[in-house]
Amino acid sequence: MKLNNTPLFFFCLLSLITFSQTDFTDHQMKWTKGWTNFAPNTTEYPEHEEVLSNIINNDVYLSNDVTYLMSGNLYIINNATLTIEEGTIIRCDADNPTSLIVTKGSKLIASGAKGAPIVFTSNKPQKTRKPGDWGGIIIAGSGVINSPSVSKTIEGNFLPQHSLYAGTQTDEQTVILSFVRIEYAGKKINQSKELNGLSLYALGSNSIINNVMVSYSADDSFECYGGQTEMYNLISYKAKDDDFDFTLGYQGVLYNVMAIRHPYISDISGSYAIEIDGYDQSDGFSNTTSLSNIRIKNGTFVNLADKNNYQHTTSAISSKNLGRLTIIDSKISGFANVAKFDETYNTYADLQKHFSFENGIFNVHSNSLLTKNKLQTSIDKLLKYNMYTNQFRGVKDIFTDPLNEKNPKFTLKESESYTVMQ
Repeated sequence: MKLNNTPLFFFCLLSLITFSQTDFTDHQMKWTKGWTNFAPNTTEYPEHEEVLSNIINNDVYLSNDVTYLMSGNLYIINNATLTIEEGTIIRCDADNPTSLIVTKGSKLIASGAKGAPIVFTSNKPQKTRKPGDWGGIIIAGSGVINSPSVSKTIEGNFLPQHSLYAGTQTDEQTVILSFVRIEYAGKKINQSKELNGLSLYALGSNSIINNVMVSYSADDSFECYGGQTEMYNLISYKAKDDDFDFTLGYQGVLYNVMAIRHPYISDISGSYAIEIDGYDQSDGFSNTTSLSNIRIKNGTFVNLADKNNYQHTTSAISSKNLGRLTIIDSKISGFANVAKFDETYNTYADLQKHFSFENGIFNVHSNSLLTKNKLQTSIDKLLKYNMYTNQFRGVKDIFTDPLNEKNPKFTLKESESYTVMQ
C-alpha cells in the first residue's frame, strides 16, 4: 500500500500488531448459508410450466409448485399486489426485453425462506447463461428524492404511463423482498445504458429488503434512487458495473453487505464496489441537507485480485457530488484504493464531514485515498483507527477460501500482521 506524500509519522502513531479472525468481528458466513448460490451457471433449474401475463392489475399469488416464465416486461399496476411463495422459481426470457416493474402504488411481496429462496434467473440452460440475459427487477416507490422534481421517470424503455416514481410518503411500503436471488440480469438497452439487477426507486422506511443476492449483473447489482429503506444481508457477486450505487439523496443504513468483484470484470467507464452521488448532477438538488447519506456496518468488499492481475483494479469506493458515507467494522481488499473523491470535496473539512471508515481493515496496492483537488492536509488521516497491510497481498493470502467456486469463504486468515493507524 502506498501512502500520500506527507510522512505518516507526522500525524499518526504506528504500532505493529498481530490479530486473528476472532479479534476482528467477521460474521462470516452464517448469514449466507442455505439460500445463496455462487455457481448459478451449473444449477439445473426446472423448465417453465406457465407463462406470466405482462400486466397484473389484480392481486396475484404465485405458488412454488409451478415454475414460471416471465417473457417481456411485466407490469404490476392499478395498486395490485403480486405475492410470490417461498421456493418459487421464475425463469426470465433471454430473447425478449424482460423485466419486472412494480409501478407506483402497487406492491411486490416476495418472502422466501432460508432453505427455500425465491429465484429469478435466465431461461437459458445451465452453462450457457450470461450477464444481461434479461432486464431486472424495478421497484417504483412513493418516497422522497432530493431533486427539484417531486417525481421522476424510471430509467429504461418502459411504458410512460407506468414509469413514474417518488412523492412525499417517507414511510411507504412498496416491497417486501427477503431470501431472493436475482441471476444474470442487467440487459443492455442501448450502447450507453443497461438495466440493474435490482433498482430501488424512492422506497419508504417501511419497505423491507433483506437476504438478497444479485449475481452476474451486466450493470449495477443494487441501485438506490432516493428513498430511505434500511437493508441487510445483501450480496453482489461478480457484477460488471457497480455493486452498490446510491443517488438522488438516498438515506439509509446497510448491515452485512458483501461485494465480490473480479479484476477482469468491469465496465469500460469504471466500476466500484460502492458508488455514491450526493445528488444527480444533471438534475440538481432541492436542498443540501438531504444529500445521499449511507451508513454501512459489517461490509466485505473484495476484488479477487492477486499479484498477477491487480493492475486491472480501481478504487473500492467512488464518492461524488458531496455524497456522505460512513463505514464501520468492514473489510476492503484487492482494490487500487480505498476511495476516490471528485472535485466537489474542496477541503479536508469537506472530506471529514462526508467520509468515515473506522474499525476496519484494508489491503490496497496504490494510494489509500485519492482526491481531484490538491489539499494541504494529508487525507490519509481519514483512515485512522483502521488496520492495513504494509504491502499488497493477493486474495488467497488474506482470506481462507476465497476462490472456492461453490462456497467461497472470506474469513480473515489467522496470524496475519497488520499496521494500525491511531
